[in-house]
Amino acid sequence: MKIGIVAGEASGDLLGAKLIQALRERCPTLEVYGMGGPAMSAAGCESLFDIERLAVMGFIEPLLRLPDLIRLRRDLYRYFLKNRPDVFIGIDSPDFNLGLELKLRQAGIPVVHYVSPSVWAWRQNRIHKIAKAVDLMLTLLPFEAKFYEKHHVPVRYVGHPLADQIPLQPDKIAARRALCIDENATYVALLPGSRRQEIRFMAEPFLLAAKQMHQKKPDLRFLTSHVSEQRYQEFHAYYKQYAPDLPLHFFTRRSHDVMAAADVVLVTSGTATLETMLYKKPMIIAYRMSPMTYQLAKLLVKVPYIGLPNLLANRSLVPELIQHDVNPETICKHALDYLDHPEKVEKLVQIFTEMHKSLRAEAASNIAESILDTVHKKS
Repeated sequence: MKIGIVAGEASGDLLGAKLIQALRERCPTLEVYGMGGPAMSAAGCESLFDIERLAVMGFIEPLLRLPDLIRLRRDLYRYFLKNRPDVFIGIDSPDFNLGLELKLRQAGIPVVHYVSPSVWAWRQNRIHKIAKAVDLMLTLLPFEAKFYEKHHVPVRYVGHPLADQIPLQPDKIAARRALCIDENATYVALLPGSRRQEIRFMAEPFLLAAKQMHQKKPDLRFLTSHVSEQRYQEFHAYYKQYAPDLPLHFFTRRSHDVMAAADVVLVTSGTATLETMLYKKPMIIAYRMSPMTYQLAKLLVKVPYIGLPNLLANRSLVPELIQHDVNPETICKHALDYLDHPEKVEKLVQIFTEMHKSLRAEAASNIAESILDTVHKKS
């Protein structure tokens, strides 16, 4: 069986790798080609293009890259027409993938989209394009599937693979030993995001907040992990500029170990907020973007929260700081509040554990079966 696949960022790369592994267990002769990152390549995907070409965010920034993105989508479309897969799987990156999926489906190639776009939150009119572009939508979160059912789009809630992968009771000491750091210190993790633009907007407030924390609690230590050497170098340059004396341990591709090892996490909005929840860590969620992008987002976004823990709970479990509220003083205040009130953290851990249980659904098996069913129905 041949699988065409496109993922556009680090979180999609990890999900794609798990998907490929689950499919290969059922189909050992599986061929996978398209576009992915290091995790998908290690799982056996032939990646035709660098995943960094899709690592853009916001409303305005992608417009600046539009000519390259159009060329990339055209080249992928032509490749898949020439080397027709039995099914195409678009992983997240909806603004890029849905256009590609529509053309491939019109050409007779079955299409599965994995990871729902936030159509329930903003730009809800996209549901009409999605209905034309996909044979099946696979959602990670239960409330997403209800939205598609309401609009008569074929959908299956498969659960989140990370909820199956991450233990219900993560081992903090084992993670610290794996990172070769002090087992007894108190650590705050700085996770500013996987995209270049996220580093640009989030590095300064996170580092300056950490600097303030360290001034108030000199025994504090800090951790950070980045998806690539390039992101590490970009963040390290800000570190040298804003907090060169901060006791900060740098890691690459060790975000899960860093989350498990930390006592508090500063995290940029996105999949990492869900991962932090699954590791049962108190967090401060923050997000900044260009002023024009922010003004557009205010007009278009229809949900009260940006962080997945708060969205899943439908209430404010953890602080969310957006745009002008993302400042060192506020971040520092929330982080120290966690450290000074362990009873709040304990309550949060209990809530996160129940949420974790609700997301366990043997996702890898569900995903593989759903994709194979789609292929068989179309063959």
